[in-house]
Amino acid sequence: MKQDPTVPSEARFETRAIHVGQDYRSETGAVVPPIYMTSTFETGNPGNFDYTRSGSPNFRNLQTTLASLENAQHCTVFASGVSAITAIAFGLKAGDTIISEQNIYGCTYRLFERVLRKFDVHIKYVNLANPANYPLIAQIKPALVWLESPTNPLLKILDIKAISDVAHSVGTTVVVDNTFASSLLQKPLDLGADLSLLSTTKYTNGHSDALGGAVCSNSDEWQEKMIFSQKALGLQPSPFDTWLTSRGVKTEVLRMERHCANALDVAQRLEARKGVVSVRYPFLGSHPQYELAKKQMTGGSGMLLADFGHTQDEALAFIRRLRLFTQAESLGGIESLVCHPATMTHASIPRDIRLEAGVTDGLIRFSVGIEHVEDLWTDIENALNA
Repeated sequence: MKQDPTVPSEARFETRAIHVGQDYRSETGAVVPPIYMTSTFETGNPGNFDYTRSGSPNFRNLQTTLASLENAQHCTVFASGVSAITAIAFGLKAGDTIISEQNIYGCTYRLFERVLRKFDVHIKYVNLANPANYPLIAQIKPALVWLESPTNPLLKILDIKAISDVAHSVGTTVVVDNTFASSLLQKPLDLGADLSLLSTTKYTNGHSDALGGAVCSNSDEWQEKMIFSQKALGLQPSPFDTWLTSRGVKTEVLRMERHCANALDVAQRLEARKGVVSVRYPFLGSHPQYELAKKQMTGGSGMLLADFGHTQDEALAFIRRLRLFTQAESLGGIESLVCHPATMTHASIPRDIRLEAGVTDGLIRFSVGIEHVEDLWTDIENALNA
């Protein structure tokens, strides 16, 4: 990625989020770069643009910003988080194997099982929160190790550095889906991963109004694969969506600070409430990987899980009684959302596999927004008491 000489090399995240990736405005003096809503470009232009499927000034601006925020040399943006997953997956060939953390995003699982297996790519799901399973990586020598940390929805924290060390010893590439943590709270490449994947729809953009994905790396080889996938598979985002994401990322620090504070507060109150079976949040002392989370992340993010001992029907009834937590898929927006993973985000995973991974019928996932925490807590209390 091109370095911006106007931004000091020691500039911190907040400053880089605002000032890096602001090209293509010198002709007018615009403080904010415009949206380039064009499908094609005149040949021979200074930026060497030709067709928006293979690049746009708005793509390049966002890519430059995200590469800086993830401490990466390269970044490629895509139409969605699933598009970013697809771009990496299509870097594989028949006969390759993926070792994947057993608790992954439902759409990732669906792509692995219903698409990649048809192309003779093998997938083995392993509990990678347990170091006793690390030797499987050296034994199988997969093409990819696929991680999420925190995982979706169970919020397991995986030791990225330890797993990367094992994987690299046998020449395996490590992918970390960094969506739940965000670029602010965790730097997978600094921890040893080869690829950091983001659904920019979530905390990067933060306003639930634009889809997007990104893959960051320090590998020239993988960057070439990402550029090829973006163009050849038609995985490019729209200029408008990338412009919206470039706007959203400027406030990522402010939003994430509130997300983290609100989620921790709600998690602590739930854990202290009589009758609550379990609460999981990375920065709660009761989290099984609490010490690792504190070491690997700078904040607990805005996601938390709760089990109130409900059946599936009771869990859904509780969700419908909430007023400030909208029942919806997705996460990371300024507004609070609530989700029932078993029937929503992870419904594509067979029930026996869901249960084996720990996604029970009573599990409820909260994406805690930036509203006033007292209002959010009142909403939860009222729904529980109804």
